[in-house]
Amino acid sequence: MVFHLARQAAITTARRSSPLLAARTAAPAANVWASRGYLTVVKYQRSDVVEKLETFRAEVFSTNWADYLNLVYNVPFWELEYEKLSSIVQPYLHEPEVGKKFSEVQELMDVMYQCEDVRDHLNELAELCTRASGFMGTGYAAEDKVDNLDEHAKLCAEAYEALLAKHPDFKPKIEQTVGHGLAILRQKHKFKFGSMHRYFF
Repeated sequence: MVFHLARQAAITTARRSSPLLAARTAAPAANVWASRGYLTVVKYQRSDVVEKLETFRAEVFSTNWADYLNLVYNVPFWELEYEKLSSIVQPYLHEPEVGKKFSEVQELMDVMYQCEDVRDHLNELAELCTRASGFMGTGYAAEDKVDNLDEHAKLCAEAYEALLAKHPDFKPKIEQTVGHGLAILRQKHKFKFGSMHRYFF
């Protein structure tokens, strides 16, 4: 009995240490766990790309850029969509029509960023003017005034004129943001800029 158990143990050990047997037992596990990789490329047709460019431009252009909260909510999604458009438009950039539409979208985003920056600065200046007048304009708990407000207003007015000269196709959006922002600031601090009488102050 003892001899039989020892013989069985020796056979089991020999089988486990056999390279051929190890390969046979390992093969099914390798087949089960092996993964097959694949790569897919989503290709957009020309008509799809043109439609996406037009839709994106219409959405951004029709939004009120003067509403900072609206921009806070939407700009991150626009940036992701713009990045996606920049990728899918590449195969068709050589075509005049598609290239022109994409250039318009690029200019649109550039103008929006510039208008947003200037308008944000104008809003901050107007807020500081309001705080400098104190509680409800009574002078109570008033904060310090901006000493060089004339310089800030002049620089913003120059940026406004430069935007109008460089991007005439976007005049309505520039007026909506920078022009209106200058008009609001002029209610609190008198200065001159090109379109000041358009807003009746």
